[in-house]
Amino acid sequence: MNPETFSDWLRGQGHTVVRSDSSFWYDAGPHVFQAFPYHWVIQPPADEIRKLMLSNRVLALRYSAPINSKQGMASYHVILRGSYELGDLRHQARNSIKRGLKNSKIELISFERLADEGWKLQHDTMERQDRTNSMTQSEWQRICLSAKGIPGFEAWAATVSDEMAASLLITRVDDTYYIPYALSQTKHLNLYVNNALFYVVNRELLSRAGVKQIFYNLHSLDAPESVDEFKFRMNFTPIPIRQRVVFHPWLTPFANISSHKILTALLHLRPNSSFLTKTEGMLRFHLKGKMPIEKQEWPVCVSHQKDELMASYR
Repeated sequence: MNPETFSDWLRGQGHTVVRSDSSFWYDAGPHVFQAFPYHWVIQPPADEIRKLMLSNRVLALRYSAPINSKQGMASYHVILRGSYELGDLRHQARNSIKRGLKNSKIELISFERLADEGWKLQHDTMERQDRTNSMTQSEWQRICLSAKGIPGFEAWAATVSDEMAASLLITRVDDTYYIPYALSQTKHLNLYVNNALFYVVNRELLSRAGVKQIFYNLHSLDAPESVDEFKFRMNFTPIPIRQRVVFHPWLTPFANISSHKILTALLHLRPNSSFLTKTEGMLRFHLKGKMPIEKQEWPVCVSHQKDELMASYR
């Protein structure tokens, strides 16, 4: 599967997809474009960004840049590489996986089942993350069913007594597998179904010919770092990068500390507004990304690498 095929999945959900010299882009929000494939680190020149914005009525762009680039907020990608056997994992993770495997059955499932039964899990997951307004049931169904028939997409589940307890939607782009969605029911978490599902699927994917890595996610705009702790316990690694958010020239004068304070105040009044949380995150990433990298406060999971990386770029 290649980026063009991934584009077909996005278009099937109703997204607009465009191509520039450095990357592919899709409308992750109203007039907001996100670069993909997500694991690409790029440095589009100013004229490319300007052309992309003017040609597609884009108000903001978000992309991943190298850690040594001149702009962007210190950030990370969550990646898994190398061998993935029980012996490669920490003692606590191994025990959790073994218990999960005893309690559940891991299997491939249809996209129709993921669209139907999976909504309960997806809604439960969003509720745990306090993001219930970020997706509707009809949007979830489009996400699942638009993957049907596209090479490289698979749906996996951990079931307990034939009930779906946890699930993953996965896809492959070139030598990298993605996990766009991971969902689970809270009532089954104490059975360690997530641990079992991640272990079986990750081991299977990394054993396939030509696969270099599994990309789990970008550093989130609006979720706390704690949402990634489970992946790190399962041997995923945070890879330092810079995330850059660029606003349209007309908006740039208003993208300042004062407007961020106003957004933060509004967010306190409407904490469940998906629009406000995403907008605040975009503005925060933009403002921090304008600071010199050595003066930024790095995410905790990559902060121990700061001094070494900064020394290598002097």
